[in-house]
Amino acid sequence: MLKIFTSGSPSKRSAGFCDGVSRRNFLRVGGFGGLAAGGLGFSLPELLKQEARAGVGRSHKSVILIYLVGGPPHQDMFDLKPDAPSEYAGPWRPIGTNVAGVQICEAFPEMAKRMDKFAVIRSLVGAQGGHDAFQCYTGRKPQDAPKPPGGFAPFGSVVSALQGPVHEQTPPFVSLCYDCTHGPYNEPGPGMLGARQSSFRPMGPTRSDMALRGITLDRLADRASLLRSVDAFRREADTTGFMDGLDSFNQQAMGILTSSRLGDALDLSKEDPKTVARYGTGDEITRIDGNGAPRVPQSFLIARRLVEAGARVVTVNYSKWDWHGGKGNEVFKREAEDFPIFDRAISALIDDLHDRGLDKDTTVLVWGEFGRTPKISPIVGRDHWPNVAMALLAGGGMRLGQVIGATDRLGGEATDRPVTFAEVFATLYHNLGIDASTATVNDLSGRPQPLVDGNAKPIRELI
Repeated sequence: MLKIFTSGSPSKRSAGFCDGVSRRNFLRVGGFGGLAAGGLGFSLPELLKQEARAGVGRSHKSVILIYLVGGPPHQDMFDLKPDAPSEYAGPWRPIGTNVAGVQICEAFPEMAKRMDKFAVIRSLVGAQGGHDAFQCYTGRKPQDAPKPPGGFAPFGSVVSALQGPVHEQTPPFVSLCYDCTHGPYNEPGPGMLGARQSSFRPMGPTRSDMALRGITLDRLADRASLLRSVDAFRREADTTGFMDGLDSFNQQAMGILTSSRLGDALDLSKEDPKTVARYGTGDEITRIDGNGAPRVPQSFLIARRLVEAGARVVTVNYSKWDWHGGKGNEVFKREAEDFPIFDRAISALIDDLHDRGLDKDTTVLVWGEFGRTPKISPIVGRDHWPNVAMALLAGGGMRLGQVIGATDRLGGEATDRPVTFAEVFATLYHNLGIDASTATVNDLSGRPQPLVDGNAKPIRELI
């Protein structure tokens, strides 16, 4: 049976969710309605343009962006303060790594063995203070102004617009994000770039619908022809450009439906079972604390497979890291549960990339929306702390095996080499061969917009 993985959920959702296109999220090829109802069953990304686009044909560079939902505790992971008072230091002890002088949490023994393949930013500044994924995907704060028409676009949509697909059957921007019931946790839609630059989302909750259900490709083509006829009439009266976006989805959908490239990448049964086992197992059904993302280490493996299939940007939301609440020590119980699983999965991804020769071309970024309070509250543990946060990077041909920046003795403020979110995104663009200081994308009014805020440059220590 030919399967096609679709995007989104048929339930009512706000436009701020991962795919950004509410109620237009599923391709239901089993019945006529999904194809005939003005194309509303399609929510696929980048139009496969007939002409070559910038970047196509060059070396395939890629980014895997992993968002730790809810704000990871920097001082319990990569910036431990063992000499601080106990109400600041917490129970974890630092361990040495294979990079002289670099220590990380004792719950990360696998990363410690591979620290020469990572770079840690301990001095990420400029975070917003609320539970909102927007900054992690766009480099902008949710309240930043002035906003372009349609709003700021996420990194994956910008790359999709600038570089287009590597292969016709693989979208340039694939989101493996699961829906979170707390809306701001979800990846924003394409904003100023319009619907055609939406991510392709295969992780929607009704994947049982992702099959042709016995329909032949000839019959599918006939239905697509009818859809184009209907759309042609609608497009004549459309002044928003939305119908053109839907038409791009239709073309992409046909390419995916008639090719096994993307389906194979999403099918872990085609992967070596030993490799799957290295990443560990997870639970796609259970949302941690009810409103976060599920803890699914296999998402990291699927991200690698998608990169091999031609995706330029793959985004992942992973688990739930907002552990304050209840008794103050609850945070450390949750860390003891989550840290080892994450350690195993991220180390397996890095090993995989190196084993397959992808480490120079694929950049991995791991971070969350803010850091955590230096002082541990006996009531809520570590609370939100936007003053300083952390980021973990790997691959991309960068200079790794180093720590960038430092915080004070309590882990509350950056004291050396503060790094901004915009600098991190400028680095990602640089690794893809895009000069963020000169490149622009046009918003919905046709006005060019810069890729990063201010005059941010790539992180000099890494490039």
